[in-house]
Amino acid sequence: MTAGKATGILLKYVLPPVITVGLCWMLLRDIDLDEMRRVVAEDCAAGWLLASLALNVAAQVARAARWRFQLRALGIRPSMWLTTLSVFGTYAVNLVFPRLGEVWRTGFIARRERAQFSTVFGSMVADRLSDTVCVGLLTLLAFVLAGPQLKAYLAQDPDRMERVMAIAGSPWLWGAVAACVAGAVWMLTRRPTNKLVARVRGFVAGLWEGFAVLKGMPGLGWWLLLTCGLWASYFFGLGCALMAFPLTAEVLATGGLTALLICFVVSSLSMAVPSNGGIGPYQWALMWALSLYAPAVEGLTWNYTAIVANTIMAATTIMLILLGILTFGWIALSPSRK
Repeated sequence: MTAGKATGILLKYVLPPVITVGLCWMLLRDIDLDEMRRVVAEDCAAGWLLASLALNVAAQVARAARWRFQLRALGIRPSMWLTTLSVFGTYAVNLVFPRLGEVWRTGFIARRERAQFSTVFGSMVADRLSDTVCVGLLTLLAFVLAGPQLKAYLAQDPDRMERVMAIAGSPWLWGAVAACVAGAVWMLTRRPTNKLVARVRGFVAGLWEGFAVLKGMPGLGWWLLLTCGLWASYFFGLGCALMAFPLTAEVLATGGLTALLICFVVSSLSMAVPSNGGIGPYQWALMWALSLYAPAVEGLTWNYTAIVANTIMAATTIMLILLGILTFGWIALSPSRK
């Protein structure tokens, strides 16, 4: 085995569970478990939590319907049931093997529909890249609206504020950014045959090919509508989850949709961290976002935010496992294999 392959295996299969276990251990080591049991048993409104899970399932169904439009534009016509199962299975696989769920989804549809793997994969890349664009736009909106909360948070520790401002205004930082950009431009223009440059160009070309199918795609209006529905389901799903606990419900009452947007964007960005289904990074991100409102909500301690974040993640994970069992159970029992 070459050093490159060994490194790839470590990054794909070893690093994510290490990150997940490490972050979860850091979370749970300081939590008062008796307090956690009390909050979940006495304060958690199960109805709100179930509504959150229902909206998460609706988001996955919307994702399946949206992807189906892209596949149909490529001449691939899976049923809505198959595309929905493929999305359910993606999240279940990602719980065990991070980032491999998308590959499994591509292979599942390609095999069932006897389609070319690369064609299906290109449509899946476009599906995920559109999510990146949406998260990017929501992030910009969140930072614009959350300026006062961020300033108030940093003002709690003047030294922290000073360090942040020093980093933001550092000529070394901007010089490094300029050097990286200049180096990338030089490599792309002067070394087009370099292996790394060729791989980057190929990757970008593949992404563009996946996105190109959207241009003039039949049902583009429905695709855009489903995109809005997908993200609205995730957004209000988190809102329902936070409404399940009195103090986080007070955060929403105090901060309104801006508070929900901040929590949503920060927790969404945490999914970029390699981990098993977001377990670990998600809780830390949500806890940090909620802590911005701790000065305005009495009793909203770090321990309380940890209880909320862990409960939400536990409920979501159980839901994904059950949907995974449904998916792989159907696949195992389905007589119509191609």
